[in-house]
Amino acid sequence: MSYQIIAQVKDPSAARVLVVALRAHGFHPLEFGEGALPGVRNPFGEGGTPIEVPETEAADATVLAQALLKDMATP
Repeated sequence: MSYQIIAQVKDPSAARVLVVALRAHGFHPLEFGEGALPGVRNPFGEGGTPIEVPETEAADATVLAQALLKDMATP
């Protein structure tokens, strides 16, 4: 199964919340340990934590992720 990055989230806590919210809405994002090296928290550097979902879910998941990130950024 091919995955697509739908968001790069700088705050690791917000990234975890986003993954949980996506799962709650029926999407299947990769967990943070899947496909990465053990013990390496963020091999992607300054870009933030990539949020990946199956390609077949990417369009709908992107819309939801953008809305959720906007809500999380609003004080």
